[in-house]
Amino acid sequence: MSDAADKDAGKKKGGGKKKLIMLLGGVALLGGGGAAGGFYAAGSMHKEGGSHEDPNKPQLVLKGENAEEIATTWTAKAKEAGAEGEAPNHGKGVDMPRPRNTAAYQATYFQLPAPFTSNLADSDAFAQISIAVSTYYDNRVIQAVTAHELAIRSSVLLELAQEQEAVLATPQGKEAFQAKLLTIINETLKAKTGYGGVDNVYFTNFVIQ
Repeated sequence: MSDAADKDAGKKKGGGKKKLIMLLGGVALLGGGGAAGGFYAAGSMHKEGGSHEDPNKPQLVLKGENAEEIATTWTAKAKEAGAEGEAPNHGKGVDMPRPRNTAAYQATYFQLPAPFTSNLADSDAFAQISIAVSTYYDNRVIQAVTAHELAIRSSVLLELAQEQEAVLATPQGKEAFQAKLLTIINETLKAKTGYGGVDNVYFTNFVIQ
């Protein structure tokens, strides 16, 4: 009787181990399936996100590439998608970051054709400035500057009229004013086209009288 009882106990114990192994195996399979499903879903989301890139967004131009050809190609894609000229984020606009390695990208320069002339704040003096802009993005940025030049000129003149002669007469004052103009021009472009893209503003003439 004791031997039979021991055998039955051994069988029950062995059966319990098999059930435990089978149960753990099932959990592992389920976990593996869940992980695989998660990877598949993540991959699908990544592909879906990549396929919805806005064709209106200016593209960076690597050295050796043609900025005009890139702009033409992406403008054609926007037309095909029926999204040409659509501003993102309900008109809030998107900042276009400066590339980290600027040496790898091609800068395009554009001189605004006419000078800016305005009286200065709290003074009988006036300033006349000429500016140029640069971008590391394709020609759509320069095209936007040209298309919306009147809006840009208005904003620049309003800012110039608020500047003080004593401040603009110093190098530090000119640099601060330069930074203001960069922000003003990009904000104008964002409001009009949805994107900024101007990297820097340059003074090509600066006279205070």
